[in-house]
Amino acid sequence: MRKKVLVLGGNFGGLTAALRVKHELQGDVDVTVVSASDRFLFNPSLIWLPFGKRRPADITFPLAPTFESHAVDFVHAAATRIDPVAQQVETTRGSYGYDYLVIATGYRNQVDVIPGLEVANAAYMITTLEDAIHAGEGWQRFLQDPGPVVVGATQGAGCFGAAYEFLFNLSYRLRKAGLRKQVTLTYVTAEPFLGHFGIGGLPGGEKLLGMFLRKEGIQAVTSTAMTEISPGKLLLADGRSLGFAYAMIVPPFLGQQVVQSVEGLADDKGYVPVHDTYQSLAYPNIYAVGIAAAVTVPWTTAVPVGIPKTGFPTEAQAHVAAENIAAQVRGEQPTAHKEFGDIPAVCVMDAGNNGVMILADKMLPPRKAAVMIPGPQAHAAKLLFEKYFLWKARNGYVRLP
Repeated sequence: MRKKVLVLGGNFGGLTAALRVKHELQGDVDVTVVSASDRFLFNPSLIWLPFGKRRPADITFPLAPTFESHAVDFVHAAATRIDPVAQQVETTRGSYGYDYLVIATGYRNQVDVIPGLEVANAAYMITTLEDAIHAGEGWQRFLQDPGPVVVGATQGAGCFGAAYEFLFNLSYRLRKAGLRKQVTLTYVTAEPFLGHFGIGGLPGGEKLLGMFLRKEGIQAVTSTAMTEISPGKLLLADGRSLGFAYAMIVPPFLGQQVVQSVEGLADDKGYVPVHDTYQSLAYPNIYAVGIAAAVTVPWTTAVPVGIPKTGFPTEAQAHVAAENIAAQVRGEQPTAHKEFGDIPAVCVMDAGNNGVMILADKMLPPRKAAVMIPGPQAHAAKLLFEKYFLWKARNGYVRLP
């Protein structure tokens, strides 16, 4: 009998894993993708959406045609229960059995990390499409009645790159609108120092980010926790209070509740502990990739910081998982291994009309090589990569770099 591979999630990790398994086995496997969203979202471009530089249609595409063209079944539904013993997943559109399961369900915002992190208080997020749309609505209101701006990343957050990108893009947009000189801009972060990024920092990173902030006239508050947001006010753990007319805060992420509720499968944050094969520690026929996979933070900081699980390492994990599933289907042992920390770091931090290219041989230290290259070429590179990746993903060319 043909083996059944069920993939939960259709974005970076889910799309890559599903198509790679199908290709590895030359179609001799039944692959089904169940996703709560029927569209792929290129998350890195959410930084531009609030400023009107992107529309939702520019950075999404429908999943069904892509999967259909590669003979992968697609089900637009939310998973409601995972039974790892019966090897069954219940969804809002029926139950699906599996021989191998890939959990690529992404994240949900931990909005309760700070009381008051809500649109009603002019405090926005950009970590989902809906969040970014609301942030754009707030931005239009802000332009009519400007005032102080706070951009930050909370204790426990890991997506610091998006906070920096939004910060510098916002400063650039203020200049374009002729408002930069009348708006104070403050960056608040749990990072122990500027340019930590949740990956321990890179050579020259703190100096470079400090230079960027000074050039833009941005005040920075590092190594601090946020305690409460009320209308127009952010309270910090050290007792300081920052007033704002507009705020964008990046929260920590959590795994999906359907995963967290399975006893023995996930940790208390809803992430699945995995081997370097991306197999669950508890169930060898269950894999987890991307944000759904647990990663141990290899350091302790005064204020907790997370680790960024971005698109590049997510794709790398999905390829490893797919190779191992294909091996198991063929009756072989999984042989592909790649620790999260050993995946290369490849990132472009956009800054409006400038930016920084970040390259390192490993995501986490110790590293042998790492470099940060500032300049307008970084902005151009991000624009080109967005177009390339959306073309690649839409067509299912997952074997391309």
